[in-house]
Amino acid sequence: MKHLVTLALLASLSLSASAGPEEDRAAFVQFFEKRFPSVAVEEHINGAYALDEDKRKQWEALESGFPPYEDAVFDGEALWDDGPYADCFGGSAAVKQSYPMWDEQQGVVTLELALNNCREANGEEALNYADYDMVALSAYIAFESRGQAINVDVPNDQAMAAYEEGKAFYYQRRGQLNFACSSCHLEMAGNKLRSERLSAALGHVTHWPTYRAKWDEVGPLHKRFMECNDQVKAKAFDLQSVEYRNLEYFLTYMSNGLPLNGPTTRK
Repeated sequence: MKHLVTLALLASLSLSASAGPEEDRAAFVQFFEKRFPSVAVEEHINGAYALDEDKRKQWEALESGFPPYEDAVFDGEALWDDGPYADCFGGSAAVKQSYPMWDEQQGVVTLELALNNCREANGEEALNYADYDMVALSAYIAFESRGQAINVDVPNDQAMAAYEEGKAFYYQRRGQLNFACSSCHLEMAGNKLRSERLSAALGHVTHWPTYRAKWDEVGPLHKRFMECNDQVKAKAFDLQSVEYRNLEYFLTYMSNGLPLNGPTTRK
């Protein structure tokens, strides 16, 4: 009963119109601290491997050898060096900690959208968000940004509206299975779904793009959003849709202060 009351209190706070982003984030962190008292908050950047010791050992062995995202990082570095990106991003690729950010014209600007903005500003065609070159560039930037603490803000009322839309998306049940993002990664975090441990929502954004074994390739965060929507038999939005950019904005703010550790591997 105490566990159910805790969940109800968190959901109430997170959906309250009077709660601001920092109040939401504090509630998020406090919930997972109480739910997993033996797991340091920063450990949640490792997803389910923070909660399953046996699978963590297998994952660490893979990461210490020749992780399957290495080629994407190397290819992304070559693309960075050959393109206009250094001029657009102040000379350094270690910038992922600042994204998504708010822009008055475009709304929530993710790293991928910023990369295409850079290309178009320099007379180059935008990349398809599913293209390998976009994923490789993102993987290289994520690698260069490792260890940087996430630092995104919600600077004004318009940004707050986008944040609130992302938050509402996260808690809204949808699809034939009537699941919300929070159903698996908040209410049932730490439990098993079939043979897999459900990861905590805290730290979910830190390790993207990610090589997933079921994809057999490195893919972006929004591809995972699409997959989750498909799994609950709900409408999946396009990569870099307003809906998914706002969702990423909310989730990233929830992980403010946590260090980036991407790219990485997941099942």
